[in-house]
Amino acid sequence: MAQSSALAVFHFLKRPDLRCVAEETRAAIVAGRCASTFDISGNTPDRMRLVFPDRTLQAGPAWTIRHGLELSLLLEGLLTQETGQPSLPLLLRASFAAARTAALFEALDEGSGQGLPSPEGLLLMKGDEPPPSSVLMRIWKTLETHLPAGMKSATTPSLPLFEAVFSWLTKVWALIGPLEVLMASGGDARLQLDPRSGLNHYGCSHRPRPWAATFASSTASSVSERGFAAAERVRIQLQRALLYDCSHSTLLETARNVRNRLARYYGLPDGERVILAPSGTDCELAALAIAEMNPAHKPVTNILIAPEETGRGVPLAAAGCHFATDTAHSPHVPRGNCIEGFGSIAADAVEEVRLRNPDGSEVDEAILTEECRTHVERATRAGRHVLLHQLDLSKTGLLAPNETALEAFSKKFGQDCDIVVDACQARLMPSRIGGWVQAGRAVMVTGSKFFTGPPFCGALLLPEAWRSRLDHGVLPAGLKAYAGCGEWPECAATHNLSEAVNHGLILRWTAALAEMEALASVPPLETRWRLERFLSGVREAMAQCPDILLLDTPTPVRAVLPESWDDMTTILSFLVRAPDSNDTDAFIPLELEKTRLLYHWLNADLRPVFRPDEPERESVVAGLLCHIGQPVAMPSKALKGDMAGALRISAGARLVSGEPIHAELSTEVRLAREIADARLILAKISLICHHWERIARYDPLPTYAPATLSVPAPERSLSQQNGEK
Repeated sequence: MAQSSALAVFHFLKRPDLRCVAEETRAAIVAGRCASTFDISGNTPDRMRLVFPDRTLQAGPAWTIRHGLELSLLLEGLLTQETGQPSLPLLLRASFAAARTAALFEALDEGSGQGLPSPEGLLLMKGDEPPPSSVLMRIWKTLETHLPAGMKSATTPSLPLFEAVFSWLTKVWALIGPLEVLMASGGDARLQLDPRSGLNHYGCSHRPRPWAATFASSTASSVSERGFAAAERVRIQLQRALLYDCSHSTLLETARNVRNRLARYYGLPDGERVILAPSGTDCELAALAIAEMNPAHKPVTNILIAPEETGRGVPLAAAGCHFATDTAHSPHVPRGNCIEGFGSIAADAVEEVRLRNPDGSEVDEAILTEECRTHVERATRAGRHVLLHQLDLSKTGLLAPNETALEAFSKKFGQDCDIVVDACQARLMPSRIGGWVQAGRAVMVTGSKFFTGPPFCGALLLPEAWRSRLDHGVLPAGLKAYAGCGEWPECAATHNLSEAVNHGLILRWTAALAEMEALASVPPLETRWRLERFLSGVREAMAQCPDILLLDTPTPVRAVLPESWDDMTTILSFLVRAPDSNDTDAFIPLELEKTRLLYHWLNADLRPVFRPDEPERESVVAGLLCHIGQPVAMPSKALKGDMAGALRISAGARLVSGEPIHAELSTEVRLAREIADARLILAKISLICHHWERIARYDPLPTYAPATLSVPAPERSLSQQNGEK
């Protein structure tokens, strides 16, 4: 981004979403007089000037700035690509694409339209379909005013030209938009933002949220500034490719690049060993489909480990059934019905092995191993092929079966038993995962748990034997609703899949890979020290909080690797004392449904709950937005067998690598501030417990930003901008 003398004080740069976009343009952003909401001048990328009224740069509205940034980025692409001035059809495409992006941004933005109403043209560009050509012609009169003088047409373009633009917009409409909209596509309904809160089902955002205290990597995290910037660069490439009708090839190439980067990270030969999928549950479908291609073509028995601690849809996916009411490529599917092509497995061929006893304690390792062996032996005797899961880790940090048992199963049952590792938490050394694949196990990973990438980016890593099946078998036809060819290796089996490339998935993985590669730049022993420093500080804080009971989680038992850090417990699960219990009594945990309420209230600004004269209203704790791991159902003896809710504070990759904007902070100072944030979260839990009834009557809604700030200022606390923020 070209700098002007006043740029450093422009108010919009306090917003990480706008700052990341602004850093991608070469245009000089300046304050000045404008004939419209903004002006662009210059006929080369290096001489372009993006001019806004001074008031706009200081106070918004944000959509105007976003519109100007988008148009400048598209014009830069045209000026770089073309030998002369861009043609009128290209200028029309760029102008309407920029307006569409600004319209969607305005619809998402908190406090949008302040001080300046959005024009009619912008409103018309928000719809599910593009406006008709006659309306486009009317909108163009406004959009043309933003173009440099040398690019403006001397005469009004003809109606056939606008009809051609309408035809083009119809084809690419779903691919045009700001990053935070495009990243929300290609998953399921859980990715969609609640318009009341600006957050998705997981309580996080596809915009950076540095003012929130976040340790939610066991569930999902809001995108970081590093991840947002990386994905934004890919989005810009896509938007420029749209203008030249080459978006499909661009997306295919980007998908190959993502698969190759994942392969390098895990030490695999190439991206042909990687399948991309929106979620771990989608990975389950892929694993089942390949297991059904077993050499003997036997029907499959699928053995799951603790599906209650992985994902609610996993048992359905394990049976080859639709696990939700929508998919990445289809808005409506019949949840629970068998997916076309998964004919050899029935619901009664899914076996579940529990990790916990009815009182919440762990099942003894020997008992669990014996249960797995019994299931495998029974299935193989019945002439079935087995897909056995290894869980590493569960939502509360447990793993099973152990390595000794799995090696014995592989030796005894050979080709009759496929093993897939559910490593979706990804709290593992990359070399360990690569070693499993080399040893013949498939591995499910995500970029959205430990790595703190956006939710809904999963992958299945294939051993050689699994990959070879794809050259001879055929995938179920019903997988077309879930996956496209670009997310899978090039093979004979994928001819049933969709031709469309899941652009939302590719953008989310791009953001996650930025975090993965940042973590890889930290030496393993330093990673271990940083994790230990944070975790010991949080454990100490929990021990000092009377409203918290830290659950005992065993240290993961894994084979020793040089300089490893993955033998640490990085998910701290805890129960919360019920508000109506006496502090002197035995610890009575909060039941599951109430824990879910507390989880939502943590992510809300509680200051409006209190009167102006009450100290709680002015406290940092009440206004702090806190995002931690979602409650996990936990059987409780104290609740006479009813379920308590275990919340989680987790250490993720971003905690280790930090954010680039905090590079000048020493590691010790940064981690101390992370621990301070965790202490504030515990303090907010206590505040909620002590004012439960009042807060329940108010029932505050989680929000993207604090309730009293229309444009949040992240400098409130540096400690809330790093780590998993």
